[in-house]
Amino acid sequence: MPETATTTSAPASVTASASASVATRTLAVPGATLHYQVAGRGPVLLLSQSGEGDADRTVDLVPLLTDRFTVVTYDRRGLSRSTLHDPARPVTMAEHADDVARLLAEVADGPALMAGFSMGAAIGLQTVARHPGLVSTLIAHEPVMPNLLPETDRAEHLAELSAIQDAHTTGGLTAAFPAIARHLGIDPAHDETEGDLTPQPLTPRRRANFGFFIGTEFTAVITDDLDPAESVRAAARAGTRIIAATGRTTRPTVHTYRCALALAARLGTDPFEFPGGHNGNTAFPRATAHTLKTLLVR
Repeated sequence: MPETATTTSAPASVTASASASVATRTLAVPGATLHYQVAGRGPVLLLSQSGEGDADRTVDLVPLLTDRFTVVTYDRRGLSRSTLHDPARPVTMAEHADDVARLLAEVADGPALMAGFSMGAAIGLQTVARHPGLVSTLIAHEPVMPNLLPETDRAEHLAELSAIQDAHTTGGLTAAFPAIARHLGIDPAHDETEGDLTPQPLTPRRRANFGFFIGTEFTAVITDDLDPAESVRAAARAGTRIIAATGRTTRPTVHTYRCALALAARLGTDPFEFPGGHNGNTAFPRATAHTLKTLLVR
């Protein structure tokens, strides 16, 4: 059961009609304590964040979904308020999936909806494989999952992730950020967004999250041995719908974009286009909310 619960308000940038109270809770899991947030009413929709993102990364998106869904966001173990019992111990993709399973068991009465972005999409695919039937629909937006790719592309993707880690080791975030931008095809100086977004400055907490993401979670991705075919087979057996998704403006050379294409090919479907690029869910929250409702509300 949750250990604590507090209530906060939606950000001022969100219109009053879309605002909803947010319940903030913690959950003890093996090796960690998870921080998570719940808002809205309706079917449970878990947003599994990209990159260093914690529960607050989609602060502009969540209030636009609470009229249709009970929206759940969380800090992955090791990020922000989700503390590790042993910070020196490696974190695995399987542990991330098991955390999702325990979290959904806490907040949902049956199969839940899940939208995963980048790292969150890879966690979603891992969850479908390890916990069949837990998720009714998974939107996997540009998953960072090298195992989806053919051998040569997979090797390139793994090398790229290792190169970012090396850059971070030698030059810190100053060196890592340009490498990540190249990896994702992002031009920060010309990155288009919707207007009136909540500022997300590079605070000490975000810096720490980036360090953990690059130093620890990249390793979890690099060493992950999940066969994506198992996710597809498990989904078919359980009746889980997987939707492979790409960003409309993501460059086709980006490895995570190619991962989404490879996933769609395994599913025998066409990838679904979301607004913006790799980080479209934060850059275009209104358009993303509309797209999620189109895909998930039946």
